[in-house]
Formats: sequence, C-alpha cells, structure tokens
Amino acid sequence: MNTPKTVDHALLTIHVTLAVLWIYQGLVPKIIYHTVEEQQFWQYLGIDELSMLFLIKISGYIEIMFGLLFLIFRRSKILHVFNILGLIALTIVVAVIYPLYFTSSFNPFVMNLAMIGLSIVAIQLLQKKA
Repeated sequence: MNTPKTVDHALLTIHVTLAVLWIYQGLVPKIIYHTVEEQQFWQYLGIDELSMLFLIKISGYIEIMFGLLFLIFRRSKILHVFNILGLIALTIVVAVIYPLYFTSSFNPFVMNLAMIGLSIVAIQLLQKKA
C-alpha cells in the first residue's frame, strides 16, 4: 500500500530527475559545448552564426531555469503539464527541422518520451495526494 511518505519520495525522485535532465540539457550541450546538433538546428532556420551562438546560450539558460522550477514547485501539476506540452512541441519541431536526429541513439524522442512519462506519473501521484 502506498503511504504518504512513499508517494512523497517518489515525487521527490521524479522532480530531482527532471530538474537534473533539464539543467544538464541546458548546461552541457548548449552553454558549455555548443554542440554541432544545436548549431545545425539553428542553421537550418537560417540564423547567422553570431545570433545562433547567442540563441543557443539563451535556450540553455531557459532550460536550466525550467529545471530549477521542478525543485521549487514540487506540488505543481501545471508545471508537469507545461513539461509534457513543451516536450511534445520540441519533438515535433525537431522532427520537422532535423528528422535525421531521430535515427541516432539517445535521440530526442527517447529522452522526451521518458521525461513525458515521468511527468505523467508525477501528475497521477499528485492527484492521489489531493
């Protein structure tokens, strides 16, 4: 039987995991390394190199801030809804702009689906607590 403490621990695990994933995705490929995949995405949109590097960095900071929200608002269902909708939108955008990216291992589909699944479970657990 699920005790309130068990549900709290599961929710904490989900929130920390989502926070780490968003912070990592913002920090490592966007801010620290400016990976080729990130650059190709913006180049496809016809963005010049200087603007592209700025946009990559800004998107990294936005992802880091979004990740921190999972640590701050641990009882927010709407944050998880935004996570699900945002990840679906990002998956569609990447599929349209750079479909070959989905053929590599650990591609956006795999990561986004896992993160969506975590948010779905979090919403279910939060509803159970209500």
